[in-house]
Amino acid sequence: EILSDKELFSLDEQLREAVLSLEPLWNAKNLDIDMELPEVTCYGNRELLYQVWTNIFGNAIKFTDRDGRISASIEENKDNILVIIRDTGIGMTEEVRRHIFEKFYQAEESRHGEGSGLGLALAKKIIDLSGGTIRAESCPGRGSSFFVELPGGRGRDRPIKHPAGAVG
Repeated sequence: EILSDKELFSLDEQLREAVLSLEPLWNAKNLDIDMELPEVTCYGNRELLYQVWTNIFGNAIKFTDRDGRISASIEENKDNILVIIRDTGIGMTEEVRRHIFEKFYQAEESRHGEGSGLGLALAKKIIDLSGGTIRAESCPGRGSSFFVELPGGRGRDRPIKHPAGAVG
């Protein structure tokens, strides 16, 4: 219930690494990947947050048809970092969207063999433990958007806080 092993790391670089780790999957479907990622430093558990990104990107790839598009962007303000991941996939009904962060929930009977139904529940738990929020917007046939808000950010008058002993 407590998130340990927090460190400063490049969030934009981590998002790029997560997408690259899934390249065989998106390349096989000829997906267009668009990433607008300014340099952003994040303080958190690097390994656990990496799992969040690979899960969201993995689902986007799984539920986006051939020649579709996935995009990622980062917005930073004085208090928060917002990561937005969008796809042009099959989308979700309101009923499905309300349950996607529940353990073992799988929306489509035809896709039950493709996962455990734990990915988004785990992602939500990691984001909650990180002091952030995660939510989704979606419409059937129009794709999905995931919004992950993490504490941090920095204002013009307030540099990012470094943990004791950190260099930077």
